[in-house]
Amino acid sequence: MKVRDVIIRDISAVFEDETVENFVIMCAKQLRSGLPVVDEDMVVIGFISESDIINATVPSYFSLLQSTSFLPDTHQLVSRFARIKDRKVSEFMSTPPITVREDDSLMHAADLLIRRRMKSIPVVDSYGRLVGFVTRMQILRGAMEKRWEV
Repeated sequence: MKVRDVIIRDISAVFEDETVENFVIMCAKQLRSGLPVVDEDMVVIGFISESDIINATVPSYFSLLQSTSFLPDTHQLVSRFARIKDRKVSEFMSTPPITVREDDSLMHAADLLIRRRMKSIPVVDSYGRLVGFVTRMQILRGAMEKRWEV
């Protein structure tokens, strides 16, 4: 099986100069855990996920040790998010982007998703432009449907 057999043709993405707050709103509306970051030509230049933002807002273990209040509370999370919500996604995105192409094997995509602990992976054309994405569930669904064809 190939990536083209399970691709979700959705080119939802964010630009590198969009705000963290806009990214969170987009993901919440679309029930996504992350989005590709693209340039003006829709070339994927990075990826930003909920984990990137959570890591930026939850105090690190080291900072907790130096804090007078060892146990973090919700107020710390809220105040840290308020400090980064207007910053650009480019400050938090992962680069270089991990992508697959439509003619890549489904096993290759599954391997990347598992090894990189990703929930979805952007699918690009030969120019690196976004054409869709694949999720772990799409791979499972594709494998299940293929089983019934055999």
